[in-house]
Amino acid sequence: MQSVTDALAQILQSATAVTHTEVLPLMQAHGRILASAQISPVDVPPADNSAMDGYAFCHGDLRTTPHTDFPISQRIAAGHAPVGLQQGTAARIFTGAEIPAGADSVAMQEQCVVNHDQVQIPATVPLGNNVRPRGQDILQGAEVAAAGQTLTPQTLGLLASVGIDRIPVLRRLKVAILSSGDELVEPGEPLQAGQIYNSNRFLLAGLLHKMDIIPLDLGRVEDTPEATLQALSRATLEADVIVSTGGVSVGEEDHIKGAVEKLGELTLWKMAIKPGKPLAFGRVGDTPFFGLPGNPVSTFVTFLLFVRPYLQKMQGRTPLLPRGSFVAASFERPSKSIRQEYVRVNITDDGGMQTFANQSSGVLSSTSWSNAMAIVPVDTPIHTGDLVRVIRYDQLF
Repeated sequence: MQSVTDALAQILQSATAVTHTEVLPLMQAHGRILASAQISPVDVPPADNSAMDGYAFCHGDLRTTPHTDFPISQRIAAGHAPVGLQQGTAARIFTGAEIPAGADSVAMQEQCVVNHDQVQIPATVPLGNNVRPRGQDILQGAEVAAAGQTLTPQTLGLLASVGIDRIPVLRRLKVAILSSGDELVEPGEPLQAGQIYNSNRFLLAGLLHKMDIIPLDLGRVEDTPEATLQALSRATLEADVIVSTGGVSVGEEDHIKGAVEKLGELTLWKMAIKPGKPLAFGRVGDTPFFGLPGNPVSTFVTFLLFVRPYLQKMQGRTPLLPRGSFVAASFERPSKSIRQEYVRVNITDDGGMQTFANQSSGVLSSTSWSNAMAIVPVDTPIHTGDLVRVIRYDQLF
């Protein structure tokens, strides 16, 4: 069995980012990956403007007396172009309005006394007061967003502020998901003896949606070599990656492994991990393939640890491999293990740990209850109170 670290390194080494792009309106680009750097065509702000409601004036016109009386020569609202300031006068100005030529300072209206068409401005107002200079935020020619960057709401706002309305982004990945097993029944259908509901299909689709990836749902595949070969062959026609659940062990009804080897190759099989030992990785034709275990907790854990970073690299992102933090263990693992274990735990607001009582790979409720995984390394006994590394689910996305 291969270690988690070695297996992940080998898997990531084979991942290549998509190169096809599309151009989207800014309003539709949230969460996408920017394909090329974006350069500002303008200064932001495009002109000196007022940071306050008040009066714009030339600081050189201030006298050393407690205040100077200025005739009010114009009124400037945001969005309206001013005329040049007459010497010795002041302009009524509002927040965001352009500073007129000839003015270099703004006195807050609360500091001023207005008498009809005259305003008294204190001599203590400093030069440049309340003036936001041209290009204070962004200079023309500056890079405002880098290639490979995930477009967050903040970045979209920044791009809009420099007038960019359409941007090139990498196309979204398509991942085929299929479930192997005659025992699987879709939710809403009646259960017969020996059957269970297919949870992995919805678990994987949700995880892919969370990564802004298009799931291609191929449904359940019958436990026959013919059906398995047909499903995998079909998946290669549209998908960038294939992810299956179940059928990768060595049972007589496990046909995924043999079908993949017939259509392509397996480069990894069986990891030193708990849960999730029967994890397979390879290719079907030229399409990358992950065969995840059928137990739902194993599907969840192996997707987060192996499939997620692989897909992130294919998306053009830097694979997110958080180091996590160390928390005092609330569980016992006194015996050494040859497999690295991932224990479903809940990290409380005060930094404590609670452990889900049943750590079976079939207990999917443990993944819904927990908010983190505590890592028990190979050959490492753990006792209550020992510090263990913990990765929170919200650190993975």
